[in-house]
Amino acid sequence: MTTRLTVAQALVRFLAAQYTERDGVRQRLIGATWGIFGHGNVAGLGQALVEYGDEMPFHQGRNEQSMVHAAVGYARQSNRLSTHAVTTSIGPGATNLVTGAALATVNHIPVLLLPGDVFATRVADPVLQQLEVPYAGDVSVNDCLRPVSRYFDRVTRPEALIPAALQAMRVLTDPVETGAVTLALPQDVQAEADDWPDEFFAERTWTVRRPGADPAELAEAVRAVRAARRPLVVAGGGVHHSRAEEALAEFAEATGIPVASTQAGKGSLRHDHPQDVGGVGHTGTATADELARTADLVIGVGTRYTDFTTASNTLFQGDGVRFLNLNIASFDGHKLAGLPLVADARSALEALTGALRTHGHRVADAYVTEYGEDKERWEQRVDACYEADEPDVRPTQAQVLGALDALADESDVIINAAGSLPGDLHKLWRARSRDQYHLEYGYSCMGYEIPAAIGVKLAAPERNVWALVGDGTYLMMPTEIVTAVQEGIAIKILLVQNHGYASIGGLSESVGGERFGTAYRYTADDGTFTGAPLPVDLAANVASLGMRVLRAKTVRELREALAEARRADTPTCVYVETETADTVSGPPPAQAWWDVPVAETATRASAVKARELYERHVSTRRRHL
Repeated sequence: MTTRLTVAQALVRFLAAQYTERDGVRQRLIGATWGIFGHGNVAGLGQALVEYGDEMPFHQGRNEQSMVHAAVGYARQSNRLSTHAVTTSIGPGATNLVTGAALATVNHIPVLLLPGDVFATRVADPVLQQLEVPYAGDVSVNDCLRPVSRYFDRVTRPEALIPAALQAMRVLTDPVETGAVTLALPQDVQAEADDWPDEFFAERTWTVRRPGADPAELAEAVRAVRAARRPLVVAGGGVHHSRAEEALAEFAEATGIPVASTQAGKGSLRHDHPQDVGGVGHTGTATADELARTADLVIGVGTRYTDFTTASNTLFQGDGVRFLNLNIASFDGHKLAGLPLVADARSALEALTGALRTHGHRVADAYVTEYGEDKERWEQRVDACYEADEPDVRPTQAQVLGALDALADESDVIINAAGSLPGDLHKLWRARSRDQYHLEYGYSCMGYEIPAAIGVKLAAPERNVWALVGDGTYLMMPTEIVTAVQEGIAIKILLVQNHGYASIGGLSESVGGERFGTAYRYTADDGTFTGAPLPVDLAANVASLGMRVLRAKTVRELREALAEARRADTPTCVYVETETADTVSGPPPAQAWWDVPVAETATRASAVKARELYERHVSTRRRHL
């Protein structure tokens, strides 16, 4: 039996019938579609979404990049088992997807991209917004999405949709390969009809696998752990993707091995778990970084070992330090010349815990006492950063986080991606649940926070979802506030105004750049941006987009505004002004280095001094072979 439908109609019906299943739990793979319509998709996918609106929910976006961010937020909150599709027109609508696609792929988060494309038949050539490439007639701007997609196909004939759609679902549900998946859809093909086998529209369940550990690799891992005297776990985002938090806690409790976390892995253990020692790396805690410097075995669980985690290969300095990498991806399992244990994180941890228990293995009590006391000292430093002795003065950024920290419970989700906030949060935030801490730091994309908060709220409507946003990030992409207002999605925005790019300003100063071009100020007589702060009223801008705004000028007012926003059942923004961009945010300085190359030759004293310090740090870099 067949049904005659357009390519777009067939695709929408197909997507509505796709499911995932893991650990006996089944859910829709494509929960909804986001879209902005133009001539490249309005008559194809636009019409199909009208035709089958009862089968495929739709969200109206305002910016193509932010629609991808919303889909990523939804997918991450859904443990990568469900995601959204995003449709755009051709030209700028399609190329606006590239940044979001890169973010999804870097972070291994599934999202389906459906950009319109030029005419496959080329009967109208060139069409509006078409890029003409003299040396290749089959290239369009959608080819920009190839390097940032885990799978890319251009559906130039109706009959090509079936294999392309099936391959797209395979990649979206593969825990190793997943990321952005792009099906480029020529606008004429979208509207073309064909006779489709009814089997194409039958419900299909994609099992998300949990591969177990190879016995030989597991035996080698057990030997490595038993031989270590100062082992340290580095928990990455793979712990969350696998839902391996309980398995990690059991492993840590059984062995006494401390657990540090990357930005993506924070919350793998609750902040008050005895084995949790906080963030690791350039933005990590003193406790975790000192353990990393002296570790003889680093057990990476679901981590990619980015330069922020390894302090640009200057952090792990122990004599003869080795790496044991539990990772579902062989590519990551072999990093730093480590012993690979290629498996699902939960499966690998359970197997490793069981094997170590048979030997009664546990680290020395003196080691547990050492890191426990260090952790207590760090918590006292956090308390000092959060404390506000004078509640009627303007808060520091750390005090802003402290006010939210005092209010939040395990039901709250905080979202951030860029600026000075990620470093402060990694050091200071006390994660209370496995998914409370939602930092996008694989791509660290300014503008992610607000749309991602919408995606998270759609996936978990019962949660309090906070987008923590600096003024620089806010100005990049505030547009989805309109979507939140339109659909009554009750996200909370904590908007911090510090008059510039505070994070990059600090970095610029440290590398001899003298904070050039990082402050939001008037130009002075010498042409530099060193005049008075700009009179930009971001709170008024938020209100103009339809969102309720609560202004807070002091610590006391901030506490009251945050509590009121948390109770609100409508989209609400808390606006607070902190220090200007040329002052510190308050938390302890970086506990480990990060390699940002400094000018080798310069005449300005700041750059010369920065280069001298840079060369001292570079001399400590190690190649782990």
